[in-house]
Amino acid sequence: MDEITTAAASFDWNGILEFLKNNGIDSSTVVGFAKNLVIALLIFYVGRMVIGLVVRGLRKVMQRQEVDKTLETFVCNLVRMALLVVVIIAAIGALGIQTTSFIAIFGAAGLAVGLALQGSLSNFAAGVLIVLFRPYKVGDYIEGAGISGTVEQVQILTTLLKTPDNKAVIVPNSQIMDSVITNYSANDTRRVDMVVGVSYNDDLDKVRKIIQELVATDERILAEPECVIAVLELADSSVNFVVRPWVKTSDYWGVKFDLTEAIKKRFDKDGISIPFPQQDVHLYNAPAG
Repeated sequence: MDEITTAAASFDWNGILEFLKNNGIDSSTVVGFAKNLVIALLIFYVGRMVIGLVVRGLRKVMQRQEVDKTLETFVCNLVRMALLVVVIIAAIGALGIQTTSFIAIFGAAGLAVGLALQGSLSNFAAGVLIVLFRPYKVGDYIEGAGISGTVEQVQILTTLLKTPDNKAVIVPNSQIMDSVITNYSANDTRRVDMVVGVSYNDDLDKVRKIIQELVATDERILAEPECVIAVLELADSSVNFVVRPWVKTSDYWGVKFDLTEAIKKRFDKDGISIPFPQQDVHLYNAPAG
């Protein structure tokens, strides 16, 4: 430190000022520019510190809100870049340079990028809404934009679904948000809707009793709400019963498959017929003309 002070003291400032004067350079202009340069560097340095504090605070807020990690990183980087542009423009302005042209250039560039990425920005906005309002999350089985599947990833621009036959389907977020979303995993329980047809010759009370017994023996079927077993309609070829047991969402397909099989086997055992579609054909002899 002493060496630097000694070097600064021995520096020939008068010689520099004399050199500038001999070459027609106003020393006050140089001093003014030096001051502006120091102010610009100070603005840039302090601005970067403030940006760091703002981004860290934003990141903590988003983490407390359990915002998706991908969205958190993207938003923090976007805010950092935007604030850095503001700081750079302020530093350039401190040097005495007109920043109007820079602002115009940035504005025109932003407009051009916005027009070029109109579809992507729409998907990004939809992705933000999905993360904020959570109409679905990873692991949910949903139907949206005409596609059904389990949510594998919720990304900034797209949602990755896995179909029951193990296909990966990438759906733009804007298409999902513009459609009706059915979330089959949103609630803890679901109702299984089944229609069972029996012959007109069968005893309806016996049919109802058999179905009630099958429902009662399956421990996965919930006692509340009570399972509805009723005659739905008198169809063309059969009397149709509606069977509506309530189950946990995770047991939906297992109960539906097993109960369907159990009803068929029990009907076969007890002589209850499940009729095929049939028609009555009446033939008439036309009188001789």
